[in-house]
Amino acid sequence: MNEESGFHTKGEVTAAHRQQRPCLKFLAVLVSASFGVVGPAWSETVHGAHLPDGAQKVGENRYRVSQDFETTLKHYKAVYSPANYPRTMIVNQPGIKAVHIANPSGKNFEGLNIYQANDEVRIYIVPAAEPKPKKKK
Repeated sequence: MNEESGFHTKGEVTAAHRQQRPCLKFLAVLVSASFGVVGPAWSETVHGAHLPDGAQKVGENRYRVSQDFETTLKHYKAVYSPANYPRTMIVNQPGIKAVHIANPSGKNFEGLNIYQANDEVRIYIVPAAEPKPKKKK
């Protein structure tokens, strides 16, 4: 620090500056979260499967979402990488679209079926298969 002017020279970092950095990082995270940048981390999960915000339960493992089909697929592309969670087109007929997203680990759920029919988008969580009991000899 320049004694006469009271200013720091270029490249000089004080202990006070180092202490401010974690505070600034926290503030940046807080601001980004308030603008929805951190979105998927706060959504609901069922059987370990992520659901978009606002999903409404309509049956066992079945949910209705307010987004359109393409927006829902984009959402799941961000949550479940296509490189790690393969997609299969199930149906593609006029008025009906359906995609299956496989969970390769099979842990908690086998996959998700995302489908649109009658201008409504729904998600079905395919539950993991129950382990077969071992037969006694």
